[in-house]
Amino acid sequence: MIEVRDLHKSFGRQSVLSGVSLKIETGERVVVIGRSGGGKSVLLKHLIGLTRPDSGEVFVDGQNIVPMNERQLLEVRRKFGMLFQGAALFDSLTVAENVGFRLLRDRKWSAREIQDKVREALAMVDLEGTQEKKPAELSGGMRKRVGLARAIIYQPQIILYDEPTTGLDPIAADSIDHLIIRISDRLNITSIAVTHDMRSASRIGQRIFLLHQGRVHISATPDELFKSEDPVVHRFVNGISDPKEHEF
Repeated sequence: MIEVRDLHKSFGRQSVLSGVSLKIETGERVVVIGRSGGGKSVLLKHLIGLTRPDSGEVFVDGQNIVPMNERQLLEVRRKFGMLFQGAALFDSLTVAENVGFRLLRDRKWSAREIQDKVREALAMVDLEGTQEKKPAELSGGMRKRVGLARAIIYQPQIILYDEPTTGLDPIAADSIDHLIIRISDRLNITSIAVTHDMRSASRIGQRIFLLHQGRVHISATPDELFKSEDPVVHRFVNGISDPKEHEF
């Protein structure tokens, strides 16, 4: 579904991606981990054409999106759904209006069709009956679920998750993780999550990519990752800083 080949991106003198290459299969659940500022979010932006690389290629469903113009990219982006870190809901809109926002904007659907699709999407994330609530009336976990319902209503082929469990208590985080797995399996959606939460990464990911110094340092199953004796991997998954960083 997605292939990245030798991707390079710098901002000024700061090199962020220094030859990232990876492949993600259709229906696969993968997680991207790495240090803050290590290029995870920049990589996600390349996958949907929001950022253009200095060099390298990005293939989505067999198409190289790097040379595409904005009109062509809009068609590619229809394959994607996105769950933002803070859910990114409109506070002034109801849950139903937030979830159906994209369908309303397209103006291709009747009010009844949108209502039915919103209800189906909310049922899939276990939020039946919340259509008339406002985001302020919801817990953090519920807002994430509304964001996920909005991401799946258009039946995307790929969903990008930006820190899906940030700010949630461990129980709510566990619930979101299992929801991501359930939706991925039920709809055969390719899922790509960026997270600092190693428990979440181990639950969601069938495969985990660790970015280090602008490249994919390791691609491994959760079990392989946590058992790795590679010093970079070991320090990251166990939250141990590099002794060299303590030197002044």
